[in-house]
Order: sequence, then structure tokens, then C-alpha cells
Amino acid sequence: MASPEDKESTLRRHHARNPKPDAVRDPAFTAGNPFFDPRDLVQVKYEMLRKVRHEGEPVSRAASSFGFSRPSFYEARTGFEAAGLPGLLPQQPGPKRAHKLSVEVVAELEEALAADPTLNSSQLAELLEQRLGLRVHRRSVERALARQRKKGLQATP
Repeated sequence: MASPEDKESTLRRHHARNPKPDAVRDPAFTAGNPFFDPRDLVQVKYEMLRKVRHEGEPVSRAASSFGFSRPSFYEARTGFEAAGLPGLLPQQPGPKRAHKLSVEVVAELEEALAADPTLNSSQLAELLEQRLGLRVHRRSVERALARQRKKGLQATP
């Protein structure tokens, strides 16, 4: 059996460590049974969902005894229904795609490069800010152009 330190580091590495293990007051986790680990975020969320679904516990009471809010319960339930246990892992915040660098904006970058192939990514980012009022990092410009090249289109910063 893995030591508690090993499990702690594994939970951290996989972003599955419960940030508030002391808030878990459910008897399964406070009775001293080593199987129930309040540090394991996925296990805590799963047990909270199970308590409501299979034991008929009211959502507000279950959420509170597992250290969550009602909205967090519903978020966990939605994630679990959509993806199973992996759906209980926290998702990274922020955009999931290059939302500023749309197809039209990348086309603008390619046109600028076609007109002046000596432009670098910083200059292209400045150009976007001047022409479109769009602030993007030079690395975002590089990645967007690289994606286009990968798709078979030509562009070289």
C-alpha cells in the first residue's frame, strides 16, 4: 500500500487534491476508515453524488457535509454524467482555444507576412493592435501561424 506522502504527491500531480479536506464532515470520512480519504477530491465528489442519488440525501445537506456549495454539487454531477470519474477532476480555467486569433485574424496576419516577409511575431502582434485593436502575445501569433502551417497553409514569421 502506498504511503500517505506518496498519495499526497500523486493527488497534487494530477490536480486531484481536495483544497479543503477539513471541510469534509461526512461520517464515512470522519470515522477513521483509511479507505475514505478527504484529501482525494474525486472520491469526495463521487461519494457526495452517491449520497444524493442512492441514499436520497438532500442536495444542500450532502453538499455541505462534503465541503461544497450547492452549485458545486450540480457542477460535479454534470461533469460526472458527461465524462464519468474524469469529469470530477477540476478543469483548467480560461479559454480552451485561440479565441482572439480567429480564421479572419490569422488571414490578416498571413496577408501582412505576404506583403512583408521580414515581419517577426512581435511586429505582427503590434500590427493587430494597430489595425484591429486586438492585443495578443507574440507567442500566440507564433502558435496560430504554426497551426496554419501544420494544416498545409504557408506562413513564416
